[in-house]
Amino acid sequence: MDGIITRLQRVHDGIKSEIEKREVEFRENNTLERIEKEFFFCLLTPQCRAKVCWANVENLFARGILQKGSEKQISENLYGIRFKNNKAHYIVNARNKFFNGSGILIKELSGKNSAKVLRKYLVENVKGMGYKEASHFLRNIGKGYELAILDRHILKGLTLTGVIEKIPGSLSAGKYLSIEASMNKFAGDIQIPMFSLDFVFWYFFNKEVFK
Repeated sequence: MDGIITRLQRVHDGIKSEIEKREVEFRENNTLERIEKEFFFCLLTPQCRAKVCWANVENLFARGILQKGSEKQISENLYGIRFKNNKAHYIVNARNKFFNGSGILIKELSGKNSAKVLRKYLVENVKGMGYKEASHFLRNIGKGYELAILDRHILKGLTLTGVIEKIPGSLSAGKYLSIEASMNKFAGDIQIPMFSLDFVFWYFFNKEVFK
């Protein structure tokens, strides 16, 4: 176990400057366009590769399809995305409810609520957005650095390091928060910030730093 932790710490030391760049980039994601992109990106990510999801967002946003397209138009133009009909529905539903002049989401994000309160609000009000996606979105717009993004890479890393016994078949809200608390403790124990540990695990398995 000590060997794995040492390797993680070495990875952290090696990519620390890249992580710091990401932190700056995320804090600058405060324009409406950037918030929309990150929001739609996170709605696409369940059971899909992050790079594929981001490529779809960049492509469809540049063509105005994400902002103005119907569910059918969005679905027909999504490539490499699982459950694309459902996700097109989620995008249009959220777009009409939170964007397109409503300003509701921006108001919530601009308030004084904590990241955990914001995440709970998103999970309860955004169709298709669970704890993982809401945590990811908030992190990517410079909020919620203490939140865990429990995707398969993180869960695999937490299993490898003994933080959890095995990857759960499903994640209830209670289970998610319990694992998040354990990950936070582990991050403190090995002296890698929670925000950074996400990137460290990703790099450990993929040899790259991404979103």
